[in-house]
Amino acid sequence: MRKTTNIIHSIPVDELTGSISVPIYQTATYVQQAPGVNKGYDYGRSNNPTRNVLESIVAKLEGGNAAYAFATGLAAIDAVLKLLSTGDEIVAVDDIYGGAYRLFTHVYQKFGIKVHYVDTTDATNISTYINEKTKLIWLESPTNPTLKISDIKKIAAIAHAKNVLVVVDNTFASPIAQQPFALGADIIIHSGTKYLGGHSDLVAGLVVLKTKELAEQIKFIQNASGGILGPQDCWLLIRGIETITLRVERQCKTALQLAQYLQQCDEIAEVFYPGLPSHKNHLIAKEQQNGLFGGVISFSLKENTEEAATQFVTSTKYFKLAESLGGVKSLVCHPAQMTHKSIPREKRLKSGIADSLIRLSCGIEDVEDLIADVEQALEKIKINQAVTI
Repeated sequence: MRKTTNIIHSIPVDELTGSISVPIYQTATYVQQAPGVNKGYDYGRSNNPTRNVLESIVAKLEGGNAAYAFATGLAAIDAVLKLLSTGDEIVAVDDIYGGAYRLFTHVYQKFGIKVHYVDTTDATNISTYINEKTKLIWLESPTNPTLKISDIKKIAAIAHAKNVLVVVDNTFASPIAQQPFALGADIIIHSGTKYLGGHSDLVAGLVVLKTKELAEQIKFIQNASGGILGPQDCWLLIRGIETITLRVERQCKTALQLAQYLQQCDEIAEVFYPGLPSHKNHLIAKEQQNGLFGGVISFSLKENTEEAATQFVTSTKYFKLAESLGGVKSLVCHPAQMTHKSIPREKRLKSGIADSLIRLSCGIEDVEDLIADVEQALEKIKINQAVTI
């Protein structure tokens, strides 16, 4: 069975009614035949049939033992961090999502969890920071927002030799473009808000586990902490997954064409996209992402100021200025003032997030219209520069 057929037919027909759409079990509790005797469900926090279907689908998508759905992507990250104890350490990618940085630094640091931020584009950098306290290697590949690529297979080999687990946030690539378990990862994180949902109409997080032992630990944390995803959002996520292959392949194709156009623009200093041969780890991305390089592009302007970036992001028509990515409508974002504002400026600059860095999330619009939109926004920057001079 091929990929798209497998995804579509991993979504079950309802056995009770024959409904081709998974039913939404909007219930808080379940009637029991006797105390402790039930049909596999006792309380909505612990289990829900709609959520169980979603979790099964995502586990199959990633080739994992199990998956668990949480209310947000950060709630999913938080659940994995709860595997740790005081004194444990994490080696994390330096160009990390701002929300993860905030959680690591302002919440878990005070509980005695230490994080080392490292340039993981060179796998050998990892070895320097691994010690007897290291429990997790935390990767994003591609990263948010500079789209750095890490060699997951090589890093996993280094980590496993030291009995350290590898976590990969696979949000930007999606399961369609990248299979981290096949590359040696132990835990996969997803913001289901992005490509899995695909329609910018829900907020969700997923944790996928490679082994039964890890699955049991995360299931316990999910039930104990209670940050579950509700049945309505589970249903929306299932509906989104039905079209993920079509959407992601279209978005990747569009992003590559747009990135190639951006490289030719005089107003742009640098384009960050793994599909370009100029990208530092293009060949690694080509191999581990199945030839699909993602739907997100970032670039910095030659006029490297927040003012110039603000001028661009407020001038686009089809690219809507908003947080998030991965939806069918194209979005534009200025990380320094939006998604990565919680990271101190000096750390942002060190990880490659310039003041003028702009992130584009390609939707499913016609690529010609998106290119024209970028072109007219860049023209407004030129006009503004001329007026200023």
